[in-house]
Amino acid sequence: MLKRHGPAKAVPCLRFESYVFGVNKKTAAQTAPILAYQTVLRPALPCVYGPVEYRQMRERFVEIDGLLEKGGIENAFVRAAWSEHACELEGASAKALERFTRTSALALRCNLARAITGLGFRDFAVRAAESGVMQWFLRISEVDRVKAPGKSSLERFSKWVKEETMSEVHLKLVKQASKPARGAAPQPLGLAEPVEITEVFLDSTCLKATLHFPVDWVLLRDAARTLMKATVLIRREDLKQRMPQEPLRFLSDMNKLAMAMSANRRRPDAKQQRKRTLRQMKRLEKKIARHARAHRDLLAAHWAQTELSEKQAQAILRRIDNVLTQLPAAIKQAHERIIGGRQVAHAEKILSLYEPQVEVLKRGKAGAEVEFGNKLWLGETPDGLIVDWALLDKSQTDSMLVQPCLKRLRQKMKIDIQQVWGDRGLFSKANEKALAGCGVKSGLCPRDPAELQRRLAQDHGFRDGLRRRGGTEARIAIFKAGFTGSPCRAKGFPARSLTVAWAVLAHNLWVLARLKLTQDRHAAQAA
Repeated sequence: MLKRHGPAKAVPCLRFESYVFGVNKKTAAQTAPILAYQTVLRPALPCVYGPVEYRQMRERFVEIDGLLEKGGIENAFVRAAWSEHACELEGASAKALERFTRTSALALRCNLARAITGLGFRDFAVRAAESGVMQWFLRISEVDRVKAPGKSSLERFSKWVKEETMSEVHLKLVKQASKPARGAAPQPLGLAEPVEITEVFLDSTCLKATLHFPVDWVLLRDAARTLMKATVLIRREDLKQRMPQEPLRFLSDMNKLAMAMSANRRRPDAKQQRKRTLRQMKRLEKKIARHARAHRDLLAAHWAQTELSEKQAQAILRRIDNVLTQLPAAIKQAHERIIGGRQVAHAEKILSLYEPQVEVLKRGKAGAEVEFGNKLWLGETPDGLIVDWALLDKSQTDSMLVQPCLKRLRQKMKIDIQQVWGDRGLFSKANEKALAGCGVKSGLCPRDPAELQRRLAQDHGFRDGLRRRGGTEARIAIFKAGFTGSPCRAKGFPARSLTVAWAVLAHNLWVLARLKLTQDRHAAQAA
């Protein structure tokens, strides 16, 4: 039940007039309910004489809180969330709609704060319960109690909306940030000067996935570990099939063979010894698979007799099925490469049993000659605002990504792009022709040194633009290290893609908060 502390007029009411994107307001008013909830009376932030890093962090969270309210970002997110869950909420009571609205607002703030702090679900749950700043920002601190979300709630919040919904919310933020003040109407976000979005600096990077270096025989060890640990969970529920030894003993035997495989490479007869060890691993792996399949069938038939919930049982079954489905191909891959000495086609390679949509990116970077993950495409403005992004499930050359980016910016986001900057990897004659046809000035660095020297001599602003483009490398490093994580913790390509969308929104709010604080500071000094 909603608790009020003090007079009702002292507690503001957040009102979200819901509509479905693409439907006009008159039609939406007839079909969509009014989403509103009574906010709690937040205690004032405590006066803490901490280090400068704490004060900066506190100032930015306060500014982000203001940006969410002034720019209508929280409003837009709640409306978009309702549009996505409209079928589930059809016929819901006013109390259920209020609960959904409150939870959606909490999900927005939790996801933003978690992306900014870079913490996982468990660590952020602890941070939210002990930090006064986090409690104030999340609006979970009431006069008499603090009700912090747990790690399971945070995990559910991370999947609250789809990536398409996040794109709509991000578009609203960019529009609000670039809109100038007109007459008596102030700048929507309270900025002294709007953000310039007519120029965009493009580059790509690799968003690493959480997997170890893909070694063929290590895949067999991973399969054994997953199957036997799942078997242990099943046997704990008194669902047992006859086994010659305990499941973890099988895992111990596989670990011994894995260590022998690693040590054999230093022996004079390394090739023969590794073949012999792999044959032993194959025999043991097939035996492990038979026991895991028997326990899997037992759980599928009798899970109702255990203390496991249906979702827990399904999770164990999916875990076993995922490995058993890929195990024959993993055994064949190791056999072909180690025993047969033959290459395996790239399209048929298994890099990870748990991350199927992972690419091998050979970028030739220092300390990262080969990276495993997905190509991440980013486009930023001169002020550091990310206006375009894309996580690719299938890698493409950078030059092929320029025109789709321009199409997204001009047609979907309705941004009047006037100039595009990029390194040599983005340059191509087709891109130059496409940019010229759209009336967009090209700042792509030519691959021909003679052409580059000619452009530098004729265009005096070209050198400055390329120098500024170098800062995009730093922007990518900040984005990956501070917001998505490197490697990204999310499992599966759809989850990683959604994580990137949340990270972009959190990053841009962080940048805008810093920009506003800087502008306010300069205005105070000028006065």
